Amino acid sequence: MATKTKKKTTAPAKKPVSSEDELITSLRRYIRTRGPELLEDPNITSVGIGRKVTGGRRGRQVALQFTVDSKAEPEVLETLGTTLIPETITVDGVEVPTDVIERSYKPQFRRVPEAESPVRKTRLDPIEPGVSVGSVTVSAGTIGCIVFDRADGTPYVLSNWHVLQGPDSDLGVEVVQPGPHDDNRIHRNRLGTLRRSHLGVAGDCAIAAVEDRAFVQEIFELGVVPGELGEPELDDKVVKSGRTTGVTHGIVRRIDTIAKLDYGGQVGIKAIGCFEIGPDPDRLPETGEISSGGDSGAVWLFKQGGRPGTVMAGLHFGGEAAGEPDEHALACLPTSVFEKLEISLTPPAPEDVRTVAGYDPDFLDERIDVPQLDAELARDAVRLQGSEVVPYTHFSLALSGKRRFPFWVGWNIDGGTLKKLNRNGIPFVKDPRLPTTAQVGNELYENNRLDRGHVARRADLLWGSLPEARKANTDSFFYTNITPQMDDFNQSSKNGLWGQLEDAVFADTEVDDLKVSVFGGPVFRDDDRTFRGVRIPREFWKVIVFTEQGRLKTKGFLLTQSLDQLEALELDEFRVFQVTLGELENRTRLSFPAVLHKGDTLQVPEAVADRAPLGTLADIQWD
Repeated sequence: MATKTKKKTTAPAKKPVSSEDELITSLRRYIRTRGPELLEDPNITSVGIGRKVTGGRRGRQVALQFTVDSKAEPEVLETLGTTLIPETITVDGVEVPTDVIERSYKPQFRRVPEAESPVRKTRLDPIEPGVSVGSVTVSAGTIGCIVFDRADGTPYVLSNWHVLQGPDSDLGVEVVQPGPHDDNRIHRNRLGTLRRSHLGVAGDCAIAAVEDRAFVQEIFELGVVPGELGEPELDDKVVKSGRTTGVTHGIVRRIDTIAKLDYGGQVGIKAIGCFEIGPDPDRLPETGEISSGGDSGAVWLFKQGGRPGTVMAGLHFGGEAAGEPDEHALACLPTSVFEKLEISLTPPAPEDVRTVAGYDPDFLDERIDVPQLDAELARDAVRLQGSEVVPYTHFSLALSGKRRFPFWVGWNIDGGTLKKLNRNGIPFVKDPRLPTTAQVGNELYENNRLDRGHVARRADLLWGSLPEARKANTDSFFYTNITPQMDDFNQSSKNGLWGQLEDAVFADTEVDDLKVSVFGGPVFRDDDRTFRGVRIPREFWKVIVFTEQGRLKTKGFLLTQSLDQLEALELDEFRVFQVTLGELENRTRLSFPAVLHKGDTLQVPEAVADRAPLGTLADIQWD
């Protein structure tokens, strides 16, 4: 976005603001939820809350303040890959003026003059393999490469046990980049925590989570990404990129080696399976050293055609003792390291990701158990290995055998790690774990106006690691999570009000830890109309649960096609009501846990049929 000549956006009627603090609170929520999306514009360098600048002077009016690389006339905006910033933006019903300032930024980590450090020994974001890293209890070593959990695809940095753990630490110790020897500002440099480690014949190896930084996979100054594991043979030429000696070249001169190293402290001497590397006489290092202290954890790669290849030869962990004239390096065998740490060079495909446990009752500060079926419903529930609760990635459900739709679906939303993934190419399928006759498939949806509507919203489930989010994306398309909805379902329900309920929580409340749990499903009524042998629900319910300032809140909603028992399949009118848990229990014959009732403070003395439906998201009572 950029602007010189501005235009004004259309907006609903203005809503008075009681105070500047109230406006700023609304703007903070807006930036928290919309900020990352706004910064995707290549010309916008920042967005924040400020006082509007007029004629070079800072006034008193609060504005949404954008900084851009360059201001431009509207006719040249397209060449910049940007769009016009409107004169005002409506936030919580209030027209807030925008302010556009020409300004760009460069990172300035250092606050006081100091000696220039090599790039490998400075804080990097994104991090790169080949640079300094270490646990807070060691000095410094090298990030070997980015690896992924074999089960769920979580990304980690790979290095040595004596780099990421050491004799004075345990699993969970904080890891920093760069290592403490290179920069002792521990809090500023936090990378993550140690997750797994091993010290023994299989290798000197460890992995740490990448939590507070982005990453790239290309190895520093080599520019390649390891893609395969190899088996070193004599005379193979190899190359590595390490914190201390940088890029050096070697030749494998001993294989199938077990070396004894003294790790000090209570650990003492350990035998490590490895192979030995000597200097490449055709590419001797300028310093005479192919490795030195601080290179530990670097990845050795096989050379192909004289250049670094993508096949990993080993994990560097040691070299000659002090004063020893023979220059050499030691590296662990990659297959042993990867097997011991249960990692891979590439994330697993979505279909290979092990199913993450479904709905998590301990996701929020208070335990929220799933709804309970009454005795008759429980007898109708389709069971998986004896349980009426069927788990998927980030959601679970209970399925009705007679109606072949879910009684309820429960899911968790981690707003802090949500991903944007498309749905292209993902088919709707029946769950092979359950009887096919207990699931409604595509036979209901062909050649009519019925859409296949997700109960657990696809977008709500796409969080966690990228492979985990991809798995959730695929899992959301099981027919067990699908109910028939009219093709204009979202449009009819007040411009998509039903589908925006979860978004509204993040936009309109201060959700603790950006975590929300949701339950939803159809309402089964005896007078639901039968179409193609399937009774079509005409009501749906949803319960949204979150904590705000430590207080649990429960909000219930009902979407209905008809409150006066009209039963035409082509009925287009949908209305959304805010309701109590008690009203939902009466309609669904489910029992919600007592803790949810405690958080339900809605007061509605009149019956639903006599109540005004929600017209906009602003009508919702969040408090």
